[in-house]
Amino acid sequence: MVITYQWITAILGIIIAGSILFLVRRDHLHGPYAVWWLLVALITIVLGIWPKLVDGLIYALGVAYPPVLLLVFAQGFTLVKILTMDIERSKQERNLRRLAQQMAIMESLIEDYQQAENNTGKQV
Repeated sequence: MVITYQWITAILGIIIAGSILFLVRRDHLHGPYAVWWLLVALITIVLGIWPKLVDGLIYALGVAYPPVLLLVFAQGFTLVKILTMDIERSKQERNLRRLAQQMAIMESLIEDYQQAENNTGKQV
């Protein structure tokens, strides 16, 4: 029995989906990130099982060389993923900066309180 590229692609998609679910279960990958990767796994499975979907899309769009369309979609998907990662990183940096500022304020308040307590203790 010859295993075709369709089955290999579908099995690869199933392995990706299983790995993502394992990482989510172990709390190594959080929800929004898992959705992206599960989408990749789903697309891989669908294209592995029904490669004619790509052929139909290529024909409908009038693309002369079919592999180019897949590369364009992959590059577009990658760019969107990178953009969302940068947005999330910016949010995290902003939150970290705010947390550092709040911590500095708290430390200043604690220091002021300790100095006031030391001053009132010495006067008595």
